[in-house]
Amino acid sequence: MPGHILTGTPGAGKTAILRALELAGHPVVEEAATDVIAHGQALGDPAPWEDAGFVDRVFALQQRRQLAAPDGAFFDRSPVCTLALCRYSGLTPPPALLADLDVYSRAVFFIRNLGFVEPTAARRIGLADALRFEQIHEQTYRELGFDLIEVPPGPLPGRVATVRRFVAA
Repeated sequence: MPGHILTGTPGAGKTAILRALELAGHPVVEEAATDVIAHGQALGDPAPWEDAGFVDRVFALQQRRQLAAPDGAFFDRSPVCTLALCRYSGLTPPPALLADLDVYSRAVFFIRNLGFVEPTAARRIGLADALRFEQIHEQTYRELGFDLIEVPPGPLPGRVATVRRFVAA
């Protein structure tokens, strides 16, 4: 069974939805970029996303996690999101970035922004830039033929219910 992608703007609530799905017994796969950023910062680099090899490290971690993921897992982002990041940042995507997308369902949960962005050590983007990033994500997924399932802003239980209804159908 293909994996399910949760995507959207930074700070939209993807991780909160993922945690709720995990607590309900669904297998989940963490976002790679956040972990690559945290690792770089732990090594003393305050802005690892500015390093020339950042996207390659994100993609390599995504590939390892993709290979280890159980069938039907929920993914916090995908290589398509990494392509959107490259487009947003003006970076060249790794050549193999879009290989093996058949491990994902063509129906993607698009988690809409909440109207604000809470900064974290890894998330230093403001709302205006996050909304531009959201548009790039949406356009990138649509260009590649994915169907977007809208998960509107709202309380967490309703957002999780939207995801679970679709998967149960």
